[in-house]
Amino acid sequence: MSGAHRPTVRSRDDGVAAALRRRAVPAVAAVLTVVAGLSVRSVLAGDVAKYAGDALYALLIFWLVLVVAPRTRGWVAAVVACGFSVAVELFQLTGVPATLGAHSTLARLVLGTTFNAPDLPWYAVGAAAGWALHRLVVLRGTARR
Repeated sequence: MSGAHRPTVRSRDDGVAAALRRRAVPAVAAVLTVVAGLSVRSVLAGDVAKYAGDALYALLIFWLVLVVAPRTRGWVAAVVACGFSVAVELFQLTGVPATLGAHSTLARLVLGTTFNAPDLPWYAVGAAAGWALHRLVVLRGTARR
């Protein structure tokens, strides 16, 4: 059957490559977010640095959700990131993060030490930024196809 069109079948390798790409983009974004968070604290001072750090914390969680579960919808990842960030902030009311932070820099960076209510809206800002950035990447990828 010359000239017959054979449907293209995606190989298993294509599926693996696609899965790696779905994780690679948020993984790179997570690394860049950590770099931005560390840079903000070293370049800026005061409330600007603090609240930018809060937003970047939620943004990092957003990217990590997509690394762990790459098929998650952006808005779901944003809700999870915001909810997790708020939960960690509320956990600070128990004093446990402060105790852990006194013994571990990593615990202090991940859990913080002191509850601060003005941090809460900045977590929403960071999660929303993640959703918006993710949406841009997804729409751009869709437009290429």
